[in-house]
Amino acid sequence: MTPGTVTTCYSGLAGGVNPGLLAAFAEGSLTEPHLLFGARVVETPGGMVTRFVIWAPEARRVSVVGDFNHWNGNDFVLSHVGYGVWAGERTGLPDGTLYKYEIIGVDGHLQPLKADPYAYAAELRPATASVVAGPLDHPVRPQAHYDARAARNHRGAPISIYEMHLGSWRRGGARGERFLTYAEIGDALIPYLTELGFTHVQFMPVSEFPFDGSWGYQPTGMFAPTARFGGPDAFRELVDRLQAAGIGVLVDFVPAHFPVDGHGLGKLVGKAVYEHPDTRRGFHPDWNTLIYDFGRPEVQSFLIGAARYWIGNLGVDGLRVDAVSSMLYLDYSRNHGEWEPNIHGGNQNLEAVQFLQRLNAVCYACDPSAMMVAEESTAWDGVTRPTDAGGLGFGFKWNMGWMHDTLEYMKRDPIHRGHHHGEMTFGLVYAWSENFILALSHDEVVHGKGSLLEKMAGDRWQKFANLRAYYAFMWAHPGKKLLFMGCEFAQSQEWNHDHGLDWHLTSDPDHAGVQRLVRTLNLAYRATPALHEQDCVPEGFGWVEGGAADISVYAFLRWDVARKDPVLAVFNFTPVPRKGYRVGVPYPGAWNVVLNTDAEPFGGASAPKPVRLKAERVAWHGQPHSLVMDLPALAGLWLQRG
Repeated sequence: MTPGTVTTCYSGLAGGVNPGLLAAFAEGSLTEPHLLFGARVVETPGGMVTRFVIWAPEARRVSVVGDFNHWNGNDFVLSHVGYGVWAGERTGLPDGTLYKYEIIGVDGHLQPLKADPYAYAAELRPATASVVAGPLDHPVRPQAHYDARAARNHRGAPISIYEMHLGSWRRGGARGERFLTYAEIGDALIPYLTELGFTHVQFMPVSEFPFDGSWGYQPTGMFAPTARFGGPDAFRELVDRLQAAGIGVLVDFVPAHFPVDGHGLGKLVGKAVYEHPDTRRGFHPDWNTLIYDFGRPEVQSFLIGAARYWIGNLGVDGLRVDAVSSMLYLDYSRNHGEWEPNIHGGNQNLEAVQFLQRLNAVCYACDPSAMMVAEESTAWDGVTRPTDAGGLGFGFKWNMGWMHDTLEYMKRDPIHRGHHHGEMTFGLVYAWSENFILALSHDEVVHGKGSLLEKMAGDRWQKFANLRAYYAFMWAHPGKKLLFMGCEFAQSQEWNHDHGLDWHLTSDPDHAGVQRLVRTLNLAYRATPALHEQDCVPEGFGWVEGGAADISVYAFLRWDVARKDPVLAVFNFTPVPRKGYRVGVPYPGAWNVVLNTDAEPFGGASAPKPVRLKAERVAWHGQPHSLVMDLPALAGLWLQRG
């Protein structure tokens, strides 16, 4: 099947063991497998029954077990209906019934009881049963809903994403011992994101997962929002509430690997089914996990169907696809002799490439307003290029190189920064090779790396000043923005998923100042076309001063499409104020300082008074006019004409 082929787009077909759906599933073209699989209560001519459908090829027997039959595998045996699919119906099993599958495998041995791969709800961990619950219907939305989504997800739109882990943003109970519900999260999150001006929220993966410490990146329920915070309906209501408030919702999607837990997909019938049978391609040494067999049609139907279910039926704006690099390369984290080249002798996983192309083509074909984002950390060419031009077809890609280089720079003592000046400029060499998101994600504040604040060089005053200047540099730099929760108020400790954020810090003037700055950056970014319209094209950027390594000063222009209202961004990354610093500008007249990270409201030392500068007819930095300004220490300034 060629990338982009779609069998149905929310066709409204009734669930059931339909021969056409079975055949489409077997050839990999069933992009709505929720129409077929799972456990749901349905109406038949004989009355209401609960129908169970599972793919278990080469199994000798498949039974449904649960409290309702005392987990007796001889009681409710399914029938093989073709293509490795088993199905059966039973009365008296309402929504909420707990169940698993008992499978006698290809070798005649009984397998560990398996959760339903297509369960739409699951039991709260540490229990692992599936829950009878039909898939949520694809909601009927007015065209205005999709128009709004398309506008906020467009590459010319201001996109500022708040990444969060639902279990540790805030906690409930007197000692923070319980998770908030989806409803409680919404009550606190929506006004908070609205106040701070973020355009999107990105949830770390909320597909059902067994181990809290995996943060959701080892899922066992690709169609089920985790029961930690409530049921599927409550999750979709949270999504609806956020979108009604104008906030886009992204979720992490994990098709790169899955855990080895006995109730999961591993060796479903006593042999590899979902995972690749060759351990060189089916086992991930970094995470001790299994890797999907991306070339198997039924697995493609499963994964692409799950992606579409989250976008279509659960209503999210889009998906951030995790660990794409590990999918693309056969030798990822493998030594010589631990991998086998492809048919052309290279290290590219051709089946994974085709899968990713199909994933993006199908999701965009069925909902052009969606957003597909890749976490891809290499220089793979064409991650955000359309599939019909040979690319992977993502809408955006995280810019991991920019994050690494600039954080390394900010860690350095300012006395040494002049020798590493290019760490702040190198990102502009390739800034338009992809549609980039500048991401300061959870990965930068865990595993002993410390918080962003602690990464900054210097004493307490310098750390806060450095962080404020760095944020202003990031928000002025080409590329969309992503910031992990807690970083908006400069959390001091690195993130711990077992505890809520240190919200008490927001009563400290320095931390509150950073939070106030992030709000100001977001609102200015959204209101200023020059800062977002041309994020992904070179016409939106121009260096004014990129080579002042001796004093660690940078200056550049951001341009709107009309080229009438540019923003001049100037940064001083040393603790030495620069009095009377001259900067070239393209236009005469008055220029106002619209942002100063050293201003008192942000925790700085500069009085919050308007600063208005008059351009002189003195050519400088290759520009016909210039401004003379005072650059505070460790600070960033934004200026606009007016």
